[in-house]
Amino acid sequence: MDTRGNMSGEITAERRQLIGLAYRLLGSLSDAEDVVQEAYGRWYALSGPQRDAIAAPGAWLTTVTSRICLDQLRSARVRRERYVGEWLPEPLPGETGWIADPADRVTLDESITMAFLVVLDSMTPAERVAFVLHDVFGYPFAEVGQVLGRSSAACRQLASSARRRVRAARAPEPARGSADVVRAFKLAWEAGDIERLVGVLDPEATVVADSGGLVSAVRRPIEGGERVARYAVDLTGRIPAMTLEETTVNGRPGLMARRDGAVVAVMAFEVAGASVRRIWAVRNPEKLRRWQAA
Repeated sequence: MDTRGNMSGEITAERRQLIGLAYRLLGSLSDAEDVVQEAYGRWYALSGPQRDAIAAPGAWLTTVTSRICLDQLRSARVRRERYVGEWLPEPLPGETGWIADPADRVTLDESITMAFLVVLDSMTPAERVAFVLHDVFGYPFAEVGQVLGRSSAACRQLASSARRRVRAARAPEPARGSADVVRAFKLAWEAGDIERLVGVLDPEATVVADSGGLVSAVRRPIEGGERVARYAVDLTGRIPAMTLEETTVNGRPGLMARRDGAVVAVMAFEVAGASVRRIWAVRNPEKLRRWQAA
């Protein structure tokens, strides 16, 4: 029996879950893929006897991936200080069911939404790693401690602090389908109807745009339903060739804007009740590469 071949297959099968883990930790699918590639590189750099001595290769890869992500999260704080404007996670096109293994306490759908990822980004690197590993992927605190170099009790406290952030930011479930709300927003926007837009927007609605300084976009959040509505109509007037398409962004209804055939913006929505409460508009072309073929 070729156990080495079987082990190689098992190692390869871990890739999807590792990318899902790294994406939640970093907020960038491109970076997640690079991290997982590095983790596999470290695995194959081991000698045969070293690999044979590892009882659980999947757990080993998870630990290595998490540690690489932790290092990147720490250095990202410095890079963010130089980032032009607001930073948002890289949006994922289409269905995201391929990002695997939800745990009992946080569903897969919720843990991949833009709203959830934005909350994760507000955490310290240690909080984020502890919360994602334990609450999303179900790893015991003893294993989380091996990644963070902390005691189980300390990791439990980190996850508890992160959990409070998630609870504080969690939006109520929409009273009706969020796709209907996003569609109503789209139709009102296309019509240039400020009154209809205000009607579908929460009075305290907020728009956050991420351009990275590479394209034009507002660099500070726009707050207030009427201000958001007027900004949207003004934007349409300044970019008459822009078209809007309904799509799926990180597993939830969203919008995609095209100009001259190219995707120039992807918008994720948080719907509360029957109103749009938050819009995250990603304009940074480096974060839209996967959308150009969508």
